[in-house]
Amino acid sequence: MQQPTPTSNINGRKVDKQAMSTLNPVTTHREFNGLPGAIGITFGLPLVIFFFGLVTNQYYSLQGVNLQIDKVLSQIPSTQSQWADLCFDKYVWGAYLVWFFGLVTLDQILPGTTMQGTKLRDGTYLNYCINGISMSGTLFAILVARCLQVDDFNLPELQFIYDNQLKLSVTCIIFSFLLAVFVYVLSFVPLFKTNGFGTRERILSVNGNTGNVVYDWFIGRELNPRVGNWDIKLFCELRPGMLLWFLINLSCAHEQYHRLGYVTDSLILVTLLQSFYIFDGVLNETGCLTMIDITTDGFGFMLSFGDLAWVPWGYTLQTRYLSIPGNEVILGWYRFAAIVVLHFVGFYIFRASNLQKSNFKNGKLQHMKHIKTATGSKLLIEGWWGLSQHINYLGDWLVGWSWCLPTGFQTPLTYFYVIYFASLLIHRQVRDDMKCQAKYGKDWETYKQLVPYKIIPYIY
Repeated sequence: MQQPTPTSNINGRKVDKQAMSTLNPVTTHREFNGLPGAIGITFGLPLVIFFFGLVTNQYYSLQGVNLQIDKVLSQIPSTQSQWADLCFDKYVWGAYLVWFFGLVTLDQILPGTTMQGTKLRDGTYLNYCINGISMSGTLFAILVARCLQVDDFNLPELQFIYDNQLKLSVTCIIFSFLLAVFVYVLSFVPLFKTNGFGTRERILSVNGNTGNVVYDWFIGRELNPRVGNWDIKLFCELRPGMLLWFLINLSCAHEQYHRLGYVTDSLILVTLLQSFYIFDGVLNETGCLTMIDITTDGFGFMLSFGDLAWVPWGYTLQTRYLSIPGNEVILGWYRFAAIVVLHFVGFYIFRASNLQKSNFKNGKLQHMKHIKTATGSKLLIEGWWGLSQHINYLGDWLVGWSWCLPTGFQTPLTYFYVIYFASLLIHRQVRDDMKCQAKYGKDWETYKQLVPYKIIPYIY
């Protein structure tokens, strides 16, 4: 007599356990050249952030040509007690923990719209509370209330951030390490509750199930680590690092205002343009639900460090440089206007191209030229997406240029972002090409013949 197939209850429906056994295939392809690349990034990028913290102060002044190496090096601790003070200052750690878990609390209690993510490999969906509007409103309300309580906009919280940049950046690095360890250990817990209904097998990342502890910790073993309803990956993508980026910029403007009695147009411009970018991302968080970071990548040190340390302390390089005495740049109205135009041209390309692709996927633009693949998918080859395979990347890169140009041309340091971002976008394009080649086969070759340019039309 044939035995019935074992089943398990997931989100209220029965699932074949035999199917579940193949849910998490072993990873064979390794990103970043495997373990050596993972180790190199794990130690290399924190050192970059540490270097930025050493030079973005009064020792890198006089329009960027007077880098006092001896005084920069003197900031590096030479004793165990100095290292302990730098890495584990109780006031800095207390402030950061209040910031991080305060945002976690707000994320859980503020109202929002519940939306489903993309379909997972077991056929289920995760629910997300989209509350970027209420989160942003709460932050602005707190800032306005604090400004009304003090004289001459003298906020000790912003001054604390500015005065403790190096310690705060090191704290963010250490915390990102610890969070990566936490989610890695959590990924081995066999079952966990989802939305309070039943249990489900943990879904691992297709990139993070190699069996190598260091590599899987780095790349992210679990796809969507959660504690209850708190989705750690989406939260870190949009909350603590992005909003801290905004506060760091404000702290730089705050410092310059109280030192000079005014804020230069260059620092105002960078702060405004980056704030627009930050809150556009926070307010349009539904777009993150289909990004490769959420749908494909696991949450390990790579994303933890990127979200919590790299974004706030790497992307604020321009405002931190401009706030240093002697580094003030006066743009004038015509250069100010030209950079604003560049920013919104880039933003328009980025937003319009993504909207066109989204509308096409939703069946609204089926009259546009496309090719049908053997998988049943359709690849758009007209409009923005007839210009290059990743025209949205070009728009994003132009936005990055608008953040760097206000710093002038006295130092290459403030142009680090556009150089780094170009390499990141090219790496993403290569990853996407490999994924699509495996998925679409000959159809992808046909697509590349019709749309030969990868990012920049007629150039690359």
